[in-house]
Amino acid sequence: MAKTSEKYEAVVIFSLANGDENVKGLVEKFSDLIKNGAELVSVDEWGKRRLAYPINYEDDGYYVVYCFNCKPDFPQEFERVINITDGVLRSLTTLRK
Repeated sequence: MAKTSEKYEAVVIFSLANGDENVKGLVEKFSDLIKNGAELVSVDEWGKRRLAYPINYEDDGYYVVYCFNCKPDFPQEFERVINITDGVLRSLTTLRK
């Protein structure tokens, strides 16, 4: 039997090169994207943190953790939008238990 809803968690690291206003806009953009395609459980903003290694010559990033419930096809669309958005350094979407 196919599952109708799964629990997911996405960690996204945003670039600080374009300023704080751009970061806040991206956090809201992805929150709205999740709200439109899934049930947003929580948004945990870890804030500015030092990266383990430089990414695109940047030493710091803005970390955000999104927890959401959705059908199994939504994370693929979410990752697609993340990959084409400027200002995202790294992301990882995983299935939560």
